Amino acid sequence: MKTTKFEIADYLDSPETVSEYLNTVLEEGDTAELIEALGQVAKAIGMTKIAEQSGLSRPSLYKALAPDSKPQFDTIVKVLKAMGGKIHLKPIKP
Repeated sequence: MKTTKFEIADYLDSPETVSEYLNTVLEEGDTAELIEALGQVAKAIGMTKIAEQSGLSRPSLYKALAPDSKPQFDTIVKVLKAMGGKIHLKPIKP
């Protein structure tokens, strides 16, 4: 039996799917998982496209979305905008 590595980026094929994926990670994951998820979405959309639309260089984008990286909040906002998204807060019920 031959198996292949699962790549979530292969399934992030619509803005709705990307949004649902990132919202789930925001609700259930931690910071490292969010950075990884942003990297997967950037891979699905295209690193070059995200780099151009965010105003970051490709090397900077790869560095910011690498495992164990700690990108600045401004970088996260730029990447989200380039992906067609934004952060939206809602109250947490006590």
